[in-house]
Amino acid sequence: MDHSLKQTPAILLEDVQVTLPSRAGPVAILRGIELEVATGDSIAVVGPSGSGKSTLLMVIAGLESATEGRVRVVGADYATLDEDGLARLRAANIGIVFQSFHLVPTMTAIENVALPLEFLDQEDAFNAARAALAEVGLSHRKAHFPGQLSGGEQQRVAIARALSTRPALILADEPTGNLDLATGAVVMDLLFTLKERTGATLLLITHDRSLAKRCDRIVSLADGRIVKPGAKRKVAAS
Repeated sequence: MDHSLKQTPAILLEDVQVTLPSRAGPVAILRGIELEVATGDSIAVVGPSGSGKSTLLMVIAGLESATEGRVRVVGADYATLDEDGLARLRAANIGIVFQSFHLVPTMTAIENVALPLEFLDQEDAFNAARAALAEVGLSHRKAHFPGQLSGGEQQRVAIARALSTRPALILADEPTGNLDLATGAVVMDLLFTLKERTGATLLLITHDRSLAKRCDRIVSLADGRIVKPGAKRKVAAS
């Protein structure tokens, strides 16, 4: 992670709007989103299905373009970047964990984790991937294919892949949605532990209020708007 970014907000959205065409006419998905997230913080985004949570994450990831407004992530203004520039920024600075693990089924665990490192032409990609798998407790499963792993193991591989580049920003979209409660709790403990260890910023989309409360701040979304920006919770003095 580039520590020169410490004083820069990890996420800065100004009047962000996303409008998509439909047969019935334009549909507003995000309506004037204003959001600032400090570097190193964790933020939970909650709200009903269809409120725009996943679109918000996709805009922050540079996978969906804002129709209007300004998007700055880890110091980069998305308006100044083309698709290749966004892809490079994403590979180097953003780790994404989805509800569906999105592992390549024909590649082993270590090959999946090494993918973003190879994209960045990192010479020791497999050594770094091996270390990332060790961090999530899966060194013994590195040669296994996704189909040979449990759901919890697959999500841990996905987390290892997302964090293998030591990203400045982690985006997690319902990461426990396909897991049972016990496995989900283990996976989230791991994600929060690794976030603290690396000093990364975390944006977590979740329906689980107890999970949201583990973050520094909770932002509520409804009908494409932020209805509760959330205050950063105070840390008790020791």
